[in-house]
Amino acid sequence: MATLKDFRDERVRKLNEIREAGIDPYPAHSNRNAKIKDILDNFDNFDGKDVCVAGRIAGIRSFGKLAFVVLEDDSGKVQIFLKDEAAKFTKKLDSGDFLEAAGKVGKSKTGEISIFCDAPRLLGKALRPLPGRDGFTNKEERLRRRYVDMAVNPEVRERFIRRSKFWTATREFLNAHGFVEVNIPVLEVTTGGADANPFVTHMDALDQDYYLRISHELPLKRLIGGGFERVYDIGPRFRNEGMDEEHLPEHIAMESYAAYQDYEDGMKLYEEMIKYVCKETWGTLQFEHDGMKVDLDCEWPRKTYADLLKEHFNIDVFNPDVEQIKGILREHKMKFDENASASRLLDYAWKIIRKESAGPYWLIHEPVEVSPLAKKHAEDPRVTERFHPIIFGTEMGNGYSELNDPIDQLERFEKQQAMRDAGDDEAQMLDMDFVEMLEYGMPPTCGWGNSERNFWLFEGVSAREGVPFPPMRKSED
Repeated sequence: MATLKDFRDERVRKLNEIREAGIDPYPAHSNRNAKIKDILDNFDNFDGKDVCVAGRIAGIRSFGKLAFVVLEDDSGKVQIFLKDEAAKFTKKLDSGDFLEAAGKVGKSKTGEISIFCDAPRLLGKALRPLPGRDGFTNKEERLRRRYVDMAVNPEVRERFIRRSKFWTATREFLNAHGFVEVNIPVLEVTTGGADANPFVTHMDALDQDYYLRISHELPLKRLIGGGFERVYDIGPRFRNEGMDEEHLPEHIAMESYAAYQDYEDGMKLYEEMIKYVCKETWGTLQFEHDGMKVDLDCEWPRKTYADLLKEHFNIDVFNPDVEQIKGILREHKMKFDENASASRLLDYAWKIIRKESAGPYWLIHEPVEVSPLAKKHAEDPRVTERFHPIIFGTEMGNGYSELNDPIDQLERFEKQQAMRDAGDDEAQMLDMDFVEMLEYGMPPTCGWGNSERNFWLFEGVSAREGVPFPPMRKSED
């Protein structure tokens, strides 16, 4: 039985023969002037005309002086008809090679649209054969060699085209609403804006440790303090935590901030944005994932954090009974630190409720203790003007009326730092530079952020399936 080495050796032999014939098997330039789909969709306009197409060989059939090659680019497949010397050249070719074919457009005797080529030109010799679709289904192999996965499974490639549309639509919406995209640093001396464990690196030029950002938040709010009124950034963020169906340590996220808006304005704006992005990316507002059906085409109701915990578990979030909450967590087999703070335990209890919620609805009014950067509610200072869209059992975004009181912010930072000093690696760091910015003044502002987890859930795939090259433990063959 032929092995991969046998196939590779045969292709290397052909490669050497091609080079000995004076042919460059890896030229730098291609003369392509037409995409395959354009020819197929507009045959009457191309019939009888000379074109030059290029792509990967998907199949070869050789009959002596005649040969047929199926050529595929990212838009479609077309038959290449070759004869005489051109047909002989196919003996040096294999499926997976990249080929350029110049010739007239027409139809074969069987009526198939074809390009009649007299001089095919090799653009890249493939030394390993691509597996068939049926032979490349192992998940580990697919994720590790994603370039092969995309080559043999076009639906995977199409997923990442939709991923691009997802972020393009996000930019279009924000730009149309007066936001300015400003790229901010990935490396931070003090990181914050989320409850997460950061990655640490070292900058040799300054001989100082830095953190990879866990959030875009604090630098963007510095821009608001600097005079910008509507800003956003889209890019990677890093959280040194576990991987599961909805989380990756590295992922793309967006955060935006609008001066002179509050959380009520934010809920209206970002509900509109999510609907717009879904329509532009998938063409629908109805989705199904993991047994849950969601229809976004409505005005999303609002539910308060305290009401939900009271309704489901009879928990009083303003006077939490720590032992009661621990008992609930044990009953639901939730892992937790026995020494965790009351606010952290409340968050674990909320996650039990959240995971069973199809939505859509807005979760609002989280307690001050679990929202260290959000403004207190004007009528109930125990809670904050924070909002999350709950869809498919997860928080598909995070927003709030931003805290712009420097004294209040410092007090909350100090509480978070105390939790961090006590061993909570996800508690936020004390950022005195940010407090100083607030002392110079920042207007009322509404902030919002969402990650590509939204894309994964609406697309109906896991986190690792939802990115082109997921993190994998290193392995070499």
